[in-house]
Amino acid sequence: MTQLIVHNIVTDNHSAQVFDTCALTYDARLMRRKVLTCDGGTAVLVDLEHTTSLNDGDLLALHDGRFIRVVAAAEPLYRVAGDLVRMAWHIGNRHMPCQFAGDHLLILRDPVIGHMLRDHLGADVAEIDAPFTPEGGAYGHGRTMPHAH
Repeated sequence: MTQLIVHNIVTDNHSAQVFDTCALTYDARLMRRKVLTCDGGTAVLVDLEHTTSLNDGDLLALHDGRFIRVVAAAEPLYRVAGDLVRMAWHIGNRHMPCQFAGDHLLILRDPVIGHMLRDHLGADVAEIDAPFTPEGGAYGHGRTMPHAH
């Protein structure tokens, strides 16, 4: 059984004593209770009160005062260039997470969406592997999450 337990996330402590890192994909950074194996081999149980979206650079606070830094892992993405306003509209219309990167957009690789963007909308679509940190939704903190009216 994992002996190191995380109950808290710290987002603004730049002087924290970081003893390990944990590279996680975008989907893996949404959690409430999960056992993680960090990059250095450290196993920790994350046991948060609520489901939380972790961001690149967040710190998992251990009970002994040490921290594990969350790192956005490289994952399969599409780099989309072209008429970005039009592409962003079509991507958003399909409720896909999207990272805005100046002269291009990044989205998770999906062959159907890639085909639509490239073959029907004229986008320049390239397959890349990179960290993914998409824009959060209007009601989410770091990602679009359900909300109550």
